[in-house]
Amino acid sequence: MDFAGIVLAGGAARRLSGVDKPMLEIGGKPLLRHAIDALAGADPVVVVGPERAGVTGVRWTREDPPRGGPTAGLVAGLAVVGEPGLVAVLAGDLAAVRQSTVDRLRVAVGTGDGALLVDAEGHRQWLLGVWRTARLRAVLPAETAGVPLRQVFRALDFAVLPEIAGESADIDTPEDRLRHS
Repeated sequence: MDFAGIVLAGGAARRLSGVDKPMLEIGGKPLLRHAIDALAGADPVVVVGPERAGVTGVRWTREDPPRGGPTAGLVAGLAVVGEPGLVAVLAGDLAAVRQSTVDRLRVAVGTGDGALLVDAEGHRQWLLGVWRTARLRAVLPAETAGVPLRQVFRALDFAVLPEIAGESADIDTPEDRLRHS
C-alpha cells in the first residue's frame, strides 16, 4: 500500500530556550533528518514548519496560523500529501526513530485505522504513528486551535506497538540532548 509521511517541525522549543530543535545534531545529523530518513519509501514526505537550509527531498508547508499547534500542522501536511492509503506522522525531534520503526507501524495498522508506538513506560507516542489517511481526515475538527492531537487520534481504532531499544526517544530538554549526544 502506498504511503506518505508528515514531519511536524514547527514547535517553539520553549524548554530548550527556543533553539531550532529539529536542526539539533544527534549522531552527526539533524533530528529532522532522522525523521525524514525513517520515512524512506514514503511519497511524498512533507515537513510542516519553516524551511531549513540544506534539508532536501521533502515538500515544505506551514500550519495556519504558524505555530498553530500539532493539529493545525497535521491539517497542513494532509493538504499536501494527496491521497495515499497510509500516512506516517512523526515529530521533528525524534532522536532514535528508524525506517524499521515506521515499517513495523505500517504492518501493525492491519485492518484498523492506525498504529502508534508506546514507550517503555507505557506512554502513547502520539507523534510516532501511521494512520489510514481517509479515516484520519474524517475525524479532523473543523477548527484546530487548541485541539490536542491525542484527541483527534483517540477517535480512531488503532493498535499500539511497543518500542524497541528507545526508538521513541525525543529531545525536549537539555538533559535529553546530553543523553543522546
